[in-house]
Amino acid sequence: MVAGGVATARGAAPDLPYARSQAPAAVTPRRHGVTRTLAVDRYLETIYCIAGEGEPTRPSRIAHWLEVSAPTVSIGLRRLRAGGWVHTELDHQVILTPAGRAIAEGVVRRHRLVERWLTDVLGMDWASAHAEANRLAPATSADVLERLDRVLGEPSTCPHGQPIPGRQSPGGELIALSELEPGAAARVRRISEIIEHEAFQLLSELGAAGMRTGTEVTVHPLDDHVLLDLDGGLTRLRLPLAAARLIWVEAGGPRR
Repeated sequence: MVAGGVATARGAAPDLPYARSQAPAAVTPRRHGVTRTLAVDRYLETIYCIAGEGEPTRPSRIAHWLEVSAPTVSIGLRRLRAGGWVHTELDHQVILTPAGRAIAEGVVRRHRLVERWLTDVLGMDWASAHAEANRLAPATSADVLERLDRVLGEPSTCPHGQPIPGRQSPGGELIALSELEPGAAARVRRISEIIEHEAFQLLSELGAAGMRTGTEVTVHPLDDHVLLDLDGGLTRLRLPLAAARLIWVEAGGPRR
């Protein structure tokens, strides 16, 4: 857990066949005789996001992100392997097959575009948008999603700065906030998925303090914490180093 003891807002998706949901009609319901369900999509999305953070995609890590037991993950991964969506390496890492990656990218794209709509159009804060997108995204049809994408101007990232699959994130080279030189100014560009999935309360606290992608920050080290000045010192925020390692900034980048 990041920042120690923070609350989470996760849970395994219900194991419902797509025929019983309002999922996009373009989804293929079966592969190799295995039914694709909301739980399958949740597993594939989780594996994709863990890998994207450079984390080991082993069953124990997947179980931690989904907040389910090891036996539950074993059953889930057995289904994914039978469907041809993943395979397991000798070191027990779970790897997406091309078919599994295609599904995962679609699920992640849908979630991140819905998040962008909730924040940019409806004015929700980024933590609430993340939680709400978990409920809305699976029921968003492909047609509605494409219309949302056009209305939003085809954004390249979600509100937290995570790239929308198939698009390049704007900005230059990123470094972890914890590595920023004391007193140097930088712009927040990305909040790690680890914070989104493992430290949801911290995500809320960052939003409440006024942190957004594009927010200017200055760091002042304090032993195992950092003190942040946001937007020229209008707001001050104290963060554990573990959390600062999961916020990515662009030092000396463009102002917005």
